[in-house]
Amino acid sequence: MHDLRLLYTLRMSKPAPQRHSDLAPTNPFSLEPPHRWWRAWWGSLSPSRQDRLATWAPLVAVALFLLAIAASFWYLRAEEQAREQDALVRAVDYAQQQMRLRLLERQEQVLRLARDLAVAAPAPEGHTPDWFTSRAEVLIDQYPEVQAIGWIDAQGIVLSSQSAPSLSAAQQRQRGQALPSGPTASALEQVRLHGLSLYVQPPATPGQAAPMLQLLVPMLTPAGEFQGALLVEFSVDNLLRYATPAEVLSRYTVTMLDAQGQVLSSPVVAHAKPRFTLPWAAFQRFSSYATPVAPVGDGLIMSAVSYRTSPGVVGNGLFWLVGSLSVLTAWLLLGTWRHTRKRLRTQEALVAETNFRRAMENSVLTGMRALDLQGRITYVNTAFCQMTGWSEQELVGQMPPYPYWPEGEHEALALKLKEELSGKTMPGGFQVRVQRKNGSRFDARMYVSPLIDAHGEHTGWMSSMTDITEPNRIREQLAASHERFTVVMEALDASVSVAPLGSAELLFANKLYRHWFGAHTDGHLQLLQQAGIVKVHSATPSGMSTPMGSSARNKNAEIYLPEHDRWLEVRSRYLTWVDGRLAQMVIATDITARHLAEEQAAQQAERAQNASRLITMGEMASSVAHELNQPLTAISNYCSGMLSRLDNGTLTESQMRFALEKTAHQAQRAGQIIQHIRSFVKRSEPNRAPAQVDDMVAEAMELANIELRRRNVRLSHHIAARLPPVMADSILIEQVLVNLMKNAAEAIDMGGRPEGQRSVELLVRPKHLDGRAGVEFAIQDTGPGLPPEVLNRLFEAFFSTKSEGMGMGLNLCRSIVESHSGRLQAQNLYNGTDVVGCCFSFWIPLASTDPNSLPTDALHHTEPITNKDTA
Repeated sequence: MHDLRLLYTLRMSKPAPQRHSDLAPTNPFSLEPPHRWWRAWWGSLSPSRQDRLATWAPLVAVALFLLAIAASFWYLRAEEQAREQDALVRAVDYAQQQMRLRLLERQEQVLRLARDLAVAAPAPEGHTPDWFTSRAEVLIDQYPEVQAIGWIDAQGIVLSSQSAPSLSAAQQRQRGQALPSGPTASALEQVRLHGLSLYVQPPATPGQAAPMLQLLVPMLTPAGEFQGALLVEFSVDNLLRYATPAEVLSRYTVTMLDAQGQVLSSPVVAHAKPRFTLPWAAFQRFSSYATPVAPVGDGLIMSAVSYRTSPGVVGNGLFWLVGSLSVLTAWLLLGTWRHTRKRLRTQEALVAETNFRRAMENSVLTGMRALDLQGRITYVNTAFCQMTGWSEQELVGQMPPYPYWPEGEHEALALKLKEELSGKTMPGGFQVRVQRKNGSRFDARMYVSPLIDAHGEHTGWMSSMTDITEPNRIREQLAASHERFTVVMEALDASVSVAPLGSAELLFANKLYRHWFGAHTDGHLQLLQQAGIVKVHSATPSGMSTPMGSSARNKNAEIYLPEHDRWLEVRSRYLTWVDGRLAQMVIATDITARHLAEEQAAQQAERAQNASRLITMGEMASSVAHELNQPLTAISNYCSGMLSRLDNGTLTESQMRFALEKTAHQAQRAGQIIQHIRSFVKRSEPNRAPAQVDDMVAEAMELANIELRRRNVRLSHHIAARLPPVMADSILIEQVLVNLMKNAAEAIDMGGRPEGQRSVELLVRPKHLDGRAGVEFAIQDTGPGLPPEVLNRLFEAFFSTKSEGMGMGLNLCRSIVESHSGRLQAQNLYNGTDVVGCCFSFWIPLASTDPNSLPTDALHHTEPITNKDTA
């Protein structure tokens, strides 16, 4: 009814969409533009493609927005770099112009000095005019870039030299010293030839002081005769310091280079690199520009580097503001996109739910009708219209009496409607008669529940109507059939009773049962108890009891009732009663006459069974006696030997000790055999504790060897080294191993295998199963294997392939293994397509939960134990 109310609420709240275009959810990021041709193109797309475009449009917009922001920053950065480069070029050109003017000014001063020297009266040999020395010292003192002024004659001999005090002795030129061969001597030759001033910048040598800039000014007489030259040496560092404008030095890192790019002067002002830069600052850290100094030429180059400190964090508030706003905008767009997708999914789920509800409404055979609080019909479904024959238009809006009310029953139906509107309806519904539009009538059952809107207010009543005409007809037929069945059961000459499991209620008893036991369950339980069919059952998760053990099968038993002096054949079976409960039926037939006739035959059969049991006991006794014969014979031999030596007087103390130790060992061996059989037969209380695998295998093999030797079957075993203990009951695991090895020997014996193919192999090895560490025991035989139909039913209770087997051995083994949280399975062994044996294996977990406790070394092999019957 809850689903019906929800369906009605969905239908009444919003008309169901009919076309995909009506179902398509709205999208705030709609891509449909107002242009006609765009609308035509949009309409040509399939609805699924429209949904995909509408879904991915916000992501594309976010990507384009971020791309535009990145492009804007890249353009602004490129423009800033261009402006910085232009400013650097202008500043370097300006500084070079200033340096050129300063050099030309010094050159003009030195040129006047050289002209005065050329026209002055010649001084005595070895004597320098005082005015030359004074004027040279003035130039050196006034201009820091001038470090030395020397007078060189036409042969390259230094006549006089004045130096600044800061000039080292190695750099000073001494009087009478000849110019060494090199750039200076070559430049002097050029000055001699052309009679023009010449700048020379010697190349820098690594590891030595930077060479000074040299200016050679010719000394020419008025007649043009070359008399020598003045050699002026400039400090490049001082020239850079005093000739370069201070604003250029403060903004850029300016250095002087020679023609080979060697640094001649270090920067005057060192500019630190920005500590905090933008992410791309590592790729574009500085701008540089170099230009030759005009008077000197390519021998002296001014180079400037501009580190961009503007991309730092402090100076880029606008960038971070715009970046933050961009990230916030992108985040908002992504959030809107996610909200849109969620809204689209919600609308699609609503559409799917509406379609599902409509399909369910059209497929159900139950008629549904909704009434408001005044009794007006507000809704009917298709099934209701088909049941009554009236259309939805003819029913919706009708007030009582309704068109489908039969004539003559209006008052009774109006009273029921009044109870329905007042909320006094029965939970199980009520039965009414309904008249179709064609006048025919049918029986219906109506269920009523309140109709609650989305605000929790009671707005009406929802009714569901089911046609029960056919169920009523079937019920009448069942009543007639039950009457016939009762007549037949009452006429039976057997007692029939049915009682549910776990209850003292008697569900059914025929006439003969009531005659013998009355109308109580005591007789039913007495028959079951005397027949040995005990009602053992367990509860399933659904609450239904299920038979367990031997009571799960149909059983026949013959019992004697002294109070009635009758022999009865009791048959029992389980059945499901009409109300769904699991019940047990007991049929007791009087077989007193037949039982008297069978007593004599039973006595003969009993004698035959006694003889068979004696033979079986003899076989078991011979196996045990054969096993005990060896240690007893050894004891007898040792005792006889000691008596003989004692009579001869040759028995020494050491020989007696040896013989007694051997005798005690054989007696202990015989006692152990008896103790093993006794411990195995006499079962103690369950005791699950950490057990050593080697000990359990040894005990089981000791017991199984008795039977295997009797059947001439060879037993070998392979046990992994250093196996950790397992959490198990040793006696139960030994019982499983003995049972499986005994079954393997019986299969080999029944298969008639020849002498060389009669072997059973026990494998014990570590194994991980479902992430848990454990030990696997596998028993492989060389028998004929198992057919597929036997493998499918191998572990079922009471299923056996042996003529005298009870079918409980393997079922009990599986129960023991599963009680240890293990698994037991069987499979055939193949050599190609031929079956060469069978393998039973089971796995039990370790006592330790550490998965690394299993050994990693290979299996160690022990010599096979060959068992042959020596009788």
